[in-house]
Amino acid sequence: MAQPTYIKFEVPAELANKALEALEMARDTGKIKKGTNEATKAIERGIAKLVLISEDINPPEIVAHLSPLCDEKNTPYIFVKKQVELGAACGLSVGSAAAAIIEPGKGKELVEEVAQKVQALKK
Repeated sequence: MAQPTYIKFEVPAELANKALEALEMARDTGKIKKGTNEATKAIERGIAKLVLISEDINPPEIVAHLSPLCDEKNTPYIFVKKQVELGAACGLSVGSAAAAIIEPGKGKELVEEVAQKVQALKK
């Protein structure tokens, strides 16, 4: 299966796992937004520190606007393979198309590390 066009760069599994870990820490000690609409609003308002986008979303149009919006707002974003993993990291029993970390809490260093590594991948 070809990679959907909205996925701009390949993310190593280790980095995706770190992003999910940062999301879990932010959920417990900071603040997160779950779902495409909430993530979109957080990016537009300039309050998102890191945005996680699921790769296995069908139809892909649901999340296709997120990466260009993040680029426009200089918000770091990362792709994770499965929406169920993203949902679980958000504390949901269902999958999530996207999530945004608003206040990283104890995950601050992890969020910064992921953001820096993602910037390097995009070049």
